[in-house]
Order: sequence, then structure tokens, then C-alpha cells
Amino acid sequence: MRLSRFAPLAAVAMLGFGLLSAPVVGAAEPGSPERVMDTWYKVTLELVRHTPTYSPPVASRAFAYLGVAAYESIAGGTDEMQTLAGQLRDLAPLPVREADADYDDAVVVNAALGDLVYQLFFNTGPTGQHVMEAVGARLDKSLEAVPADTLARSEALGSAIAAHIFAWSEDDGGKVIENLGFPYEYQLTAGPDHWVPTSRIALQQTPLLPDWGENRTFAMPDGNACSLPPPPAYSEDKDSAFYREALEVYDTINNLTPEQSEIAQFWADDAMLTYTPPGHWIAIAMDAAETDGLDIRQRVDLFARLGIGLADAFIGCWYSKFEYDLVRPVTYINRLIDPDWGTIVVTPPFPEYPSGHSTQSGAAAEILTGVFGSDYAFADNTHDDDGMPGRTFASFWDAANEAGISRLYGGIHYRAAIERGLEQGRCIGAHALALKTWR
Repeated sequence: MRLSRFAPLAAVAMLGFGLLSAPVVGAAEPGSPERVMDTWYKVTLELVRHTPTYSPPVASRAFAYLGVAAYESIAGGTDEMQTLAGQLRDLAPLPVREADADYDDAVVVNAALGDLVYQLFFNTGPTGQHVMEAVGARLDKSLEAVPADTLARSEALGSAIAAHIFAWSEDDGGKVIENLGFPYEYQLTAGPDHWVPTSRIALQQTPLLPDWGENRTFAMPDGNACSLPPPPAYSEDKDSAFYREALEVYDTINNLTPEQSEIAQFWADDAMLTYTPPGHWIAIAMDAAETDGLDIRQRVDLFARLGIGLADAFIGCWYSKFEYDLVRPVTYINRLIDPDWGTIVVTPPFPEYPSGHSTQSGAAAEILTGVFGSDYAFADNTHDDDGMPGRTFASFWDAANEAGISRLYGGIHYRAAIERGLEQGRCIGAHALALKTWR
């Protein structure tokens, strides 16, 4: 059961999260399933931002399970949609609606997402706990006009769906995050071509989530389903392709334009400071869904595919990262080109190849293009509340390409990691698009 069914309204706690200083959603009516879904997604974005264990891979996992829960809550109430059970790895048939009984979609979605958000973010801080209570209570109040028997039946179904999804999640390999995701013991691979820590922070002397690539995938068969060729062969020869890629990073940072610097910061999406990279794409999709007035069936279809694609992207990317275990540009450049050189974006604590931003952005762009079209122009105002100007794009792939190249502008990826990461994402996104949702 969600805390909101037992705890009093803790409205003062809302002041801790920026999302509650503005209307929760735009056009959707209070008490509608669209409104309920958007509210829980906005809460989730803020919880990702404020929960220390929610690094980008962990955040992507949460979005996948929430997307599946929302989808199954609605799909079970219509003959036009079909379950994802049997399509996603190890997802068994879910609880179903009683024949000839009334259900309210908004109540089912509210119970499913409310329960699951609380279960996934059980370890968030006191402010996050109070926000979940307050939002749940406010949503419950918006649905109190539903007839009592329908309300109880719908809540029970939503809670059963959440319990089923959570039980499914428990053995995927990503449930337990110890030490913020950094292993207590880890043997670095010897050799100048392999990753070494790039931070002086004691916690980051081992890489983040080195086994994440072994997690159970959602739509793709396994973490290596969209494999990559090796990166350019490591070399310290100034005429080699590898040296030239490193020199490109060095020269780019030394001659960075104001716009390139802005792009690097816009897409940095640091954990604990922003919604993280997967949350950034979720926010983009939320704006597009609102702008186009997607109904609840279209929304759950969209966010199931997107959440699944983002989660699979981090699994696939991490599989490749630790398969190749490539040294970061800052390490190579400091050792061979300029010992005093530094990046403008903090280098993340894990191997270089491929770019995680690129893989997950490629997956997101592939999915969103499949839903909205190849020429969908939009403004991305994800960072407005942080005082960062928005950016406009001619298409989702336009945005994905910029997200990828932002990592070169930040000084943390070679070009091959960016370009091949985008292609890896395209492959992973195709698996999510291939799911059969409409009959």
C-alpha cells in the first residue's frame, strides 16, 4: 500500500521539490488518467534528482518498470491493446480485470504507479518520502468521486499490478545498489589502453556498476544483442587513428566556442543535480505527449517503449564499456600530450567506449521518431528551472546527435565512442519499437 492511504497530507514537504511550484501538468483534466500518470512521472523525475543511488543506469531501470506498470494498467481494460507479458523477458501474465465489472482507469494507474514509485524509491530521503505521501494523498482526493465499489476494485487491481511488476524486477540484477554503485573491491586491468580512475574522490577509485551490462534486458535478447566493433586500436604513435582522436578532443577543448560550451553543459545531466540523461529524454517525451494531446492509451504505449529502450540502452552500453574497458581522453592526454589539460565536464567514473549519452540518446531518438515522426520539431526546456536556456531541434535525431557531440565538447569522449554509441542506440531502440502493443 502507498503511504498516502495511511499518512496525513504533508503539503509542506512539497516545497523541497521544484516540480510542485508550478502546475503539475498542462491540458489534462484533474482526475483524468493522463493527469495522474504525468503527476507520478514528474514526481519520479524529482526523486531521481534527489536520491543518491539513482545514477543514470539506475534511473533508466525505474523508468522501464514504471512504463510497463502504466501500460499494463490501461491495456488490460481494452480489447485494442495487448499485454507485454510474453514479449518482455521473464514477464509472466499480469492480474486481469474481472469480467463485467467496472474499473476506473485513473484509479488503476494511480494505485499502480503510486505503489511502484514508493517501492522503487524506498531509500529516498525524508523530503522525498513526504512528497510521495503528499502527492499520493492529493491524487487520491482528486479521485474520491469514483463510486466506492469501483474505487476499491480499481485500487486493488492497480496495487496487484504494481506488486507483480516489482516482484518481476527483484531478480533482474539491478535491485541492490551498494556503496552508491561502486564495488568495494575491483581489479583494474593492466595496460595503458585500459580505464583507470579519473577522480581523486575515494569512492570513485572503482568504476560505477561494472556488472550492469549483465542485467536482464527488457526487449532485446541480452546485453550484447547490439554489439559494437572494437574502438580504434590503442596507440601512442602520433600518426595513429587513436592519437588523432585524442588530439581532436584536446584541440576541441582548447578552442571551444561559447555555443559548444553551452551544448556541453546543457546535455551534461549530472546525477543529483538534474534528472540524469534518461530523465532528460523522459521530460522531452512528456512535453511532446502534452503538446500533441496524446490520450492515455497513446501515452502508456509511448512511455513503455521509451522506458524499456532507455533501460536496455544502459545495459547494452555498459556491456560494451566493460568489454573494451577503454582509457578516458583525460588520462591519455595528460600522459602523452599535456599534463595540465582538463575537461569542462567532469569525466564519469567508468570506461570510455561507447558513450552512454550517445547510446541512450540514439535509442530515445529511434523510439520517439517512430512515434512522432522524423520531422518533429520541438523546443527542449528541460533545464528552465535551473536557469539554463532551452534549445530547439528540427527532429529527435537532431537532438540525439547534439547530445552525442556534447561529450566531445565536454572533453570526455573520443569521436568513435559517440558515433558508434548512436548507432548502438538505434539498434536498441528498434527492439523497443518492435514490441506489439496494438491488436
